[in-house]
Amino acid sequence: MAGKARRGNDITMSDIARHAGVSPMTVSRALSDPASVSEEMRKKVDAAVRRFGYLPNRIAGSLSSKRSNVVGLVIPSIRNSLYAAMIQAISNVLRANGLHLMIADSGHRLDDEESLVSALLAQRVCGLILHNTKHSQRLRELVARSDVPVVETGSLPARPLDMVVSYSNFDAARGMTAHLGRLGYRKIGFVTLPLRDNDRSRERRRGYFAALKDLGLSADEGLVLEADGGFSAGADALVRLVQTHPAIDAVFFAGDVLAVGALFECQRRGWAVPGRVAIASFDDLDLLRHAVPAVTTLHIPREEIGRRSAELLVNRLRGAPREKVRIDVGFEIVQRESS
Repeated sequence: MAGKARRGNDITMSDIARHAGVSPMTVSRALSDPASVSEEMRKKVDAAVRRFGYLPNRIAGSLSSKRSNVVGLVIPSIRNSLYAAMIQAISNVLRANGLHLMIADSGHRLDDEESLVSALLAQRVCGLILHNTKHSQRLRELVARSDVPVVETGSLPARPLDMVVSYSNFDAARGMTAHLGRLGYRKIGFVTLPLRDNDRSRERRRGYFAALKDLGLSADEGLVLEADGGFSAGADALVRLVQTHPAIDAVFFAGDVLAVGALFECQRRGWAVPGRVAIASFDDLDLLRHAVPAVTTLHIPREEIGRRSAELLVNRLRGAPREKVRIDVGFEIVQRESS
């Protein structure tokens, strides 16, 4: 490599092998499957790769193996912090097994999810993790033809694509509504994220009404509002419910940011929480435990969902039998001062 400097994509695997003092096969294995070589070999190869800025031709490699070493993750929103723990756990497991993570944002639009999955499959990803559990028919066909392992994480669907690691949105919402009822609240409102193309929101709404029936309380559709995400949406929803139903004594928000926005609005207006109205949330955002009062919520083990999802993909890629796997991680009701 003397003379004119060579760019990373001009350097070959043989060049790296020569400078690391190993065979090209060892370099290939160290890059594609780090666990298959010794730590000493990995360090030698890594040092040479870093020194010369070697860029492996992943596309060329995938053409022969039919797959890359990249896993695609599609979530509804990159802005939503509740996915952070799950994403980090997925990344940690994949990295430890020589795999990489590519993240895409589909919103709550099934056609956008379909386009993203199509693009990821065209890039020969070796696995997919999809937060959505409702999909277009074409996406289902694409996944079936690809034979790529898939894990869904947003809920526990009746017709999973392949493997599922999640919790029951129905049971969780039913559990929290019942909990509020056991605390003595009788006029319980419910604020949900938009229902369209979002089976999670629909299941939470269904769980809320099921709990009201269990409690012997009337199901008033006027006590249910849809709201876009955000603090202001939560604040507006709370005010609307209090103004239209003055006897309301508790509101269950199917989103943590909505609940925090409602709490801030109560503080601004001088409404005591829980004296005037109790507030409960879905998901255990850090802010909820530090708010004053701390907010009652449903804790969903997002980190566990991410870790176990990635582990299922790794096991499948290592030859585990192709079979339907359904893991219910459950949920926990966290009682705090807001109720």
